[in-house]
Amino acid sequence: QVRLVESGGDSVQTGGSLSLSCVASGYTYSTKAMAWFRQAPGKEREGVAALNTADNSPYYADSVKGRFTVFYNGAKNTLYLHMNSLKPEDSAMYYCAAGPQLDHDLLAPDGYKTWGQGTQVTVSS
Repeated sequence: QVRLVESGGDSVQTGGSLSLSCVASGYTYSTKAMAWFRQAPGKEREGVAALNTADNSPYYADSVKGRFTVFYNGAKNTLYLHMNSLKPEDSAMYYCAAGPQLDHDLLAPDGYKTWGQGTQVTVSS
């Protein structure tokens, strides 16, 4: 069984910080890419941050660049998202994703086959 479990979502105030974790278990293939996506009600799922798990090379959406940091700890099979200077527009359900390929846009959802259940982030103004 391949499973991703997110945690860390909470309600925070504008300008605050929050850290999300995604624990991966039961892999039967080599995970090369992992990412964080977010989705608000009625909106499409959008990529927030992604990385190559082999070297932690990161990719960020323009809207979070300079505020968010993504990191993968291979020993713990855990993907992290450290979020600073949070804004109301960051409010969404945040999903962790994993996939075996690197030859695609890592901030697009199409290349990922394994998804977590999501963790809610709400930022109040």
